[in-house]
Amino acid sequence: MTRSRVQRPLLFTLACAACAVLALSTGLTWPAHAQSSAELTRQTSAGRAHTALPRHILQTLNQAQVPPSALSVLIAPLPDGPAASGAQPRHLSHHAQASVNPASVMKLFTTYAGLSLLGPEHVWRNRVYTDGPVRDGVLQGNLVVRGSGDPKLVVERLQELMVQIRAAGVRDVRGDIVLDRSVFDVRERSEPFDDEPLRPYNVGPDGLLLNFKAVVYTFTPDAASGQVQVRFEPPLAGFSAPTQLPLSQTPCSDWRRQLQADFSQPQQVRFAGRYPASCGEREWPVAYPEPEAYAPRVMQAMWQGAGGQLTGQVRYGSRPASAKLLLEAPSLPLSEIIKDINKFSNNVMAQQLYLTLSSELGAPGRFEASRLRLSQWWRKGFAGQDEPVLDNGSGLSRTERSTALALTALLQAAHAGPHARHFVDSLAIAGVDGTAARLKDRSPQSPVIGNAWLKTGSLRDVASVAGYVQGQSGQRYTLVAVLHHPNAHQARAALDQLLEWTVRDTASGPAQAHAPNTAQRSRPR
Repeated sequence: MTRSRVQRPLLFTLACAACAVLALSTGLTWPAHAQSSAELTRQTSAGRAHTALPRHILQTLNQAQVPPSALSVLIAPLPDGPAASGAQPRHLSHHAQASVNPASVMKLFTTYAGLSLLGPEHVWRNRVYTDGPVRDGVLQGNLVVRGSGDPKLVVERLQELMVQIRAAGVRDVRGDIVLDRSVFDVRERSEPFDDEPLRPYNVGPDGLLLNFKAVVYTFTPDAASGQVQVRFEPPLAGFSAPTQLPLSQTPCSDWRRQLQADFSQPQQVRFAGRYPASCGEREWPVAYPEPEAYAPRVMQAMWQGAGGQLTGQVRYGSRPASAKLLLEAPSLPLSEIIKDINKFSNNVMAQQLYLTLSSELGAPGRFEASRLRLSQWWRKGFAGQDEPVLDNGSGLSRTERSTALALTALLQAAHAGPHARHFVDSLAIAGVDGTAARLKDRSPQSPVIGNAWLKTGSLRDVASVAGYVQGQSGQRYTLVAVLHHPNAHQARAALDQLLEWTVRDTASGPAQAHAPNTAQRSRPR
């Protein structure tokens, strides 16, 4: 699972979508049908897939002191693909029916269920109401902003909303701005998922989620003045942070620690250190330490920044029955939302979508109700296949579980289904974008670059990957691989090697890829 990066969303997402479409235009096409769940299970149980791991994979695991039993793998050809030029398609099954925690790869269940149950054109409809008469731009009463569970109501779209409210005739609110987030019935987590509560991946879902409840600090060095300029967004009422800091000539390693940031006073952030000039411009997204206070402070600052007047306060509440609809502001379509969820492994967006599976039925969205709906969907579409165990739909959980076989069944069904292009477009392209971009840094000459569409996963003791691979023979494959061991991240090179082994499907023997040095501190992704 990833540190949910707060992006400059629309342009960045569209650029990534263009990359995906370009790559897919020369890669995957859509077959008429996938193997049934029963057929996949039969082939695996009957041993049609190879069960012996390639020798170089075993060597990599041994070097990382990870036993082969800690690896679950299922690599299977997609049916109805191009002929494999006389080569035997790759098959590999190793502990494929073991129930494991695949970390953020669990987002594949949430996003494919979302496409299936809601449709790629589904939008979340944020609504603004007036509770009182409006005359000459003055609202004698409260302005009610009712959230829809929109996963991506970010700064740019909030600015548009302020403009729309003023264009609809409200410039002065002689009452309160009321924030209604009752579309979801969730509470803020009492304890963070891990020991880094200010990482944006720890942000919890919200019926009115504004800008991922995060503040993005931008540091821009100015060599002439010897200072770094500090900016932050979004604006928050009553919030202050330094606008300049001294530069240092130290290496750009662990630059955040060098800033000596103090977030203990949420409304007055301090930086006691220096910023390395060698870092250039950097961004630092930080989850707001008082999440309950975030939306009211952002809404007040943005309303007033847009020229709006406010007599009362910004507070949480419910829409009164007497309130009248002023305007409706739809979200981006689901087909765009899932690109951020899968490419960049955005945890809170995944949870927003997961809760929507139940909220769109009419009652407030609850994790329990969404689990029930996804379970019913799975049993109907994947009869006889082991059911995944979901918690919050993002993989940011110690209890979520699946088998490689179940994930393969999902991937094959999604590839054959009516929403195949939207689903594959949402995956990171190996070595190109999203969480799979770093493959190019680890192995610049890897044949996997541009030839795999992947969802990656990472927890403290989990490293995983799942998606589609284009073989050099022309054959297409689904690949699922999960390492579950305290040394999982020391053995991540084995996952890269499995991808290469699959791509090199015209080779007479296993690809002897060099194992890159991937030792790093484990972070959810």
